Amino acid sequence: MCFHYKQTKEGLVLEKQFNAKKKPGINIEPVAYVNGFEHPKSLIITDKNPDLLDQGIWGLLPNWAKDEKHQDFTLNARVEDITVTNSYKDTIQNRCLIVADGFYEWQWLNKSETKKEKYVIELENEKAFAFAGIYCFNTKLNALTFSMLTTQANALMSEIHNIKKRMPIILKPNDEKAWLAGANYNDFAFPYEVNLKATSLDSQFGLF
Repeated sequence: MCFHYKQTKEGLVLEKQFNAKKKPGINIEPVAYVNGFEHPKSLIITDKNPDLLDQGIWGLLPNWAKDEKHQDFTLNARVEDITVTNSYKDTIQNRCLIVADGFYEWQWLNKSETKKEKYVIELENEKAFAFAGIYCFNTKLNALTFSMLTTQANALMSEIHNIKKRMPIILKPNDEKAWLAGANYNDFAFPYEVNLKATSLDSQFGLF
């Protein structure tokens, strides 16, 4: 799964890369650590406004949800289950790009799951990228809320996320428009993948 990521690029860099202008009134600040359980406002690009860098709250909150605690369970959406999961089945065509340049994951070092090592995972060229996301507008919060799609781990992430063996879906740049346009979500499940590198933040030695 993915509950922690980073977005450390400057606004002008992101505007150029994604060919999108910053929405008036929002600030794009480099953030070294985004914790999903704090439900932060994060940079997204939606299908409704593909030329605009906008903000959404991490943790999709359907308007029928009783309270905001629901968001703790919607940070990630399994691509295999989104058509049948109540929280997502009505929003699977509401597509967004979640802008980032890396995410964090922990590798368990023993079977008892008492020792772990932290990694940062990035593109090989260290550029910004987009996680595949879905979203809805919550009327109570008066804000967009979103979930990050996950899939089966590839070879690299199977070594790191070695218990649940899941990973977020990172879109290839050429596929970002197709995702926003409503391309079949199954086309982005594993074995779909991009080239990633992982660096240990505990030992400062890379993996693979």
